[in-house]
Amino acid sequence: MKQEKLTLKVIGAIISTGLLSFCGVLAETAMTVTFPTLSKEFNVNTATVQWLVTIYLLVLAIIVPLSGFFKRSFKNKPLFLIGIGFFTLGIVIDAFAPSFSILLLGRIIQGIGTGIGLPLMFNIILEQVPSDKIGMMMGVGTMIPAIAPAIGPTFGGLVITSLGWRFIFILLIPIMLAAMVVGLMTIEQKSPVHKAHFDVLSLLSIMVMFTGTIIGFSNMGSKSLFSFQVGGAFFFGIVGLISLIQRSKGLEEPILQLELLKNRAYRLHVVCFFILQLVLMGLVFILPNYIQLVNGATPQISGFVVLPGATLGALFTPLGGRILDRFGAKKPIMTGSLVIAFSLLLFTIFSGTLSNLLIGGLYFMFTLGVGFSFGNLMTSGLRQLDETQQANGNAIIMTFQQFAGASGTSIIASIISQSQSDQSLSIAESTINGSRMGFLFLIILFVIELFLLVRLFFSREARSEVVVQDSLE
Repeated sequence: MKQEKLTLKVIGAIISTGLLSFCGVLAETAMTVTFPTLSKEFNVNTATVQWLVTIYLLVLAIIVPLSGFFKRSFKNKPLFLIGIGFFTLGIVIDAFAPSFSILLLGRIIQGIGTGIGLPLMFNIILEQVPSDKIGMMMGVGTMIPAIAPAIGPTFGGLVITSLGWRFIFILLIPIMLAAMVVGLMTIEQKSPVHKAHFDVLSLLSIMVMFTGTIIGFSNMGSKSLFSFQVGGAFFFGIVGLISLIQRSKGLEEPILQLELLKNRAYRLHVVCFFILQLVLMGLVFILPNYIQLVNGATPQISGFVVLPGATLGALFTPLGGRILDRFGAKKPIMTGSLVIAFSLLLFTIFSGTLSNLLIGGLYFMFTLGVGFSFGNLMTSGLRQLDETQQANGNAIIMTFQQFAGASGTSIIASIISQSQSDQSLSIAESTINGSRMGFLFLIILFVIELFLLVRLFFSREARSEVVVQDSLE
């Protein structure tokens, strides 16, 4: 049962679970600023160091599908404590990591913790927030981790310049302790739990599917398509997907309720959300490398360049949710998507001459569009499902989100690494070429998204599906 009014306890529960997600993304985006430093310290190339982001997102993609099982089987508060415990252990390991492999291990453990906490936040919103405020609170829930990419580069730049990269993790520990205290005081249980069946074969299928696909994308920049590292990895990914689909058909409570994707309106929302997340993470990877390797800026300056735009863009997310509550999904999502497309076009056109000031302005335009469309795609997509299906629908959306993030980072890193391997060019020239190809790839993807959104909101069949669900709220 949802609350009749929005209580302080519900808000506290959202904030405490949101802080776990916030710190996960903060560490992730702060680390991207330190990539050139880490490459030198651990003697690894760009394609290798980007695994600090990719492995974290890959683990999220494996753990998040279990959120439906977790919700059915465990109460909210113990689940939250397990998640925050894993994350805190991971940041302690990374703070003192003596080698790159140990650094990766810490990121894996952090991914487990965030993978538990992120869906829990949205499940609390869907279950305990009044219907007429869900859009706004989904916007708030999206904003909490969305602010992290705004702060992350600046935070990382300041910390690495003044204290060293290890303090990126050390300084997160007090935030985790504060989140734990708030969560213990506010998180409540509103739905019954029962002993649910956990299917190990489904989990193994998910692991094979995501690991194979991400490894394939990561190696595309340095290996042939027909090599074992690329073609073979993709083959295993496809085998994992087929295995998951077939296994899910025979289970009463599958880990991922893939049957929900038969709902056309929900399916289109999920695909659009996937593309937007991939584009977002791809751009977040390009910009710090461009600012440092092409424009010659320090990590600290790199963070300051994107801070104003990203912060303001993230703060528009609850406003976008409020517009959805009042006027429906089409207006904020289409408006935001057109703004995103225009910013990507300008990034591509000016890719050879992007000053830091221009990057900051265009990134503000981009994040403004994200603020109006990102959270609303999730909210509108879940509105296409019955209330009893929304937790499982959320698990699917969260899974696609993490997979898209890992894929976007891996693909863009491969594109830039391949360009940087050209020994006839300077590092600045090769980075410009790689960034230009990355921008082009992202805008092509987003044109596909615009086409799908037109089908979603403007075809006769889609209008009846989406409008009916909006009216039910």
